[in-house]
Amino acid sequence: MEGKHKLIFLFIFAFLLNVSYSKESMDSLLQKEFVKGNNKFSLELYSNISRKEKGNIFFSPFSISSAFAMVYEGASGKTAQEIRSVFHFQEPSSKRWKNWELILNEINKKSKTYELFAANALWIQEGFKILPEYKGVIEKYYKGSVSNLDFAGKTESARLEINKWIEERTNKKIKNLFSPGSLNQLTKMVLTNVIYFKGEWLKQFDKDDTRDEDFRVSKEKIVKVPMMRITGQNARFNYAELEKLQIIEMDYKGEELSMIVLLPEKDIEKLEESLTEENLGKWLKELREERVDVFFPKFKLNKKYILNENLKNMGAPSAFTPGEADFSKIDGTRKLFIQIAAHKAFVEVNEEGTTAGGATGIGIGVTAVPVKKVFRADHPFIFLIREKGSGNILFIGKVYDPTE
Repeated sequence: MEGKHKLIFLFIFAFLLNVSYSKESMDSLLQKEFVKGNNKFSLELYSNISRKEKGNIFFSPFSISSAFAMVYEGASGKTAQEIRSVFHFQEPSSKRWKNWELILNEINKKSKTYELFAANALWIQEGFKILPEYKGVIEKYYKGSVSNLDFAGKTESARLEINKWIEERTNKKIKNLFSPGSLNQLTKMVLTNVIYFKGEWLKQFDKDDTRDEDFRVSKEKIVKVPMMRITGQNARFNYAELEKLQIIEMDYKGEELSMIVLLPEKDIEKLEESLTEENLGKWLKELREERVDVFFPKFKLNKKYILNENLKNMGAPSAFTPGEADFSKIDGTRKLFIQIAAHKAFVEVNEEGTTAGGATGIGIGVTAVPVKKVFRADHPFIFLIREKGSGNILFIGKVYDPTE
């Protein structure tokens, strides 16, 4: 499909963790279950976002799931049930812990032909006591570093330090995840995750072949984009042509990661409606290696989401509701709730390959204690006397110096 054809595409950028472990046993089965749950959440969140956002969308479901998995370890009762349902987390705990440990070890392995790593961190208010069992789970299974900050006394300094940690681990691509005012004196802890990827195409595009072409956004809007191309005998890819849908898989060097592109013939909305974990699995089974000319635009996306309302709508409202949230497995009380769930992601696609990253931060705070009200008339004031029923003012005055 070249420029004249309507080329609106939805790209699903998935870090396909189809890892070949030496032992094809329980570990492999556990991972398949893990990936199925994560993919299901990915597409359900995409669907939730796309209902309100008609423009570009880009996020890292793995990053969001990582951060919320750490939150889930501290949840109990209804709050835990809701989070588990939305994110499709595994039970029992031993199965879930093993999987996160396996996945993080695989992502962060040293010998690979691409850059891919993930990191977790837990930031705790100085003097705020969390249960040692919770801290142990975060450190052991989620490889989370644990640090103390002073959210109460030095809120801005704490915010900047967390943002700096994220920026450094995403090669300065993700900045200012937490905006000014997003954390406050009631914040007791923040959980963060970053994931960063940089990979070269197995079959790179030739820069000399890239030229500006039409990209049809809608019937009314056509824009010019730098269109890359691979043609000729080298253009062999896993490809499928289904009814009103084309799918292509483009590998990165090492052939452990790939980009899947879903290109509808016309209607992107209909594709979005049918985009489920089950359907995607069926579609991908149709891929076969074929000779196919590829025309693909260069692009950059930077997106930020505050996920509170999305996740409430998807079925986890109590975690964000003071008085209803139950994170008693964190500190032994029911005072904590999620103040903010922020996510930022970027992607750049060019002739050489792809650079992408995501960062998620979850601020957890305590319900504000009602402030005792004090009325101290120790300076000039105005007063009035009025009828209660009608509100009619009968007298009005000002006390400027009561000694006169």
